[in-house]
Amino acid sequence: MTTAAATLPEAFRDLERYVADWALPTRQERYDMRLSKPFEELVDFYDAIAPRAEEAIAYLDTLDLNAMSEDATRLLRLLYSLVLVSYAVNVFKQPRIPDSGSAFFDTVAEPAV
Repeated sequence: MTTAAATLPEAFRDLERYVADWALPTRQERYDMRLSKPFEELVDFYDAIAPRAEEAIAYLDTLDLNAMSEDATRLLRLLYSLVLVSYAVNVFKQPRIPDSGSAFFDTVAEPAV
C-alpha cells in the first residue's frame, strides 16, 4: 500500500516531503519543477538530499534496475532531481541558467527507469 507516509524505502522515509515535487518521471518535468521553485526551496531540497546521496546510491546499487519497486524508483528519481538542482544551487545560484534567454532543451530519451 502506498501512502503519503510510505512512498520511499524505509531508510529514506525522512525525505518523504520531497517526493510529490521531485520524484517526477521525466527530465522535463524535473526541469520545469526547478524553474517553478524559488531558489530557497531548491537549496532546501539540495541540502536535504545531497548528504544522503551516497547512501541512496549504495542502496539502489543492490537492486535490479529492471525490477525496481515503486518506492526505490521514487528514490532514484529524487537523485535525478538532485543532479538537476545541484547546478542551480552550486553553479548558477538561481533556478534558471543565466543569460540563456528563452533557450531550452528537448529531451529525446529518458533513462530506462
